[in-house]
Amino acid sequence: MVEKSITLTGSSANSIEDAVNLAVSRAAVTIEGIRRFEVQHVSGTVENGTVATWHVKLQVTFLIQDRLHE
Repeated sequence: MVEKSITLTGSSANSIEDAVNLAVSRAAVTIEGIRRFEVQHVSGTVENGTVATWHVKLQVTFLIQDRLHE
């Protein structure tokens, strides 16, 4: 088994969890076999004294598919 990891950044005005879910679900549209993720960094923006957006940097790991040459 061989896996590959990539770094993604997700953003959400709602929550950290929503930012992670958005990044993973969007990546799953084009990447098969996502197995796990690790949040590496959390940050955000502030507007008028309140949190406006959450930003998460995460590493996503997925299986590399074995494919025979046709």
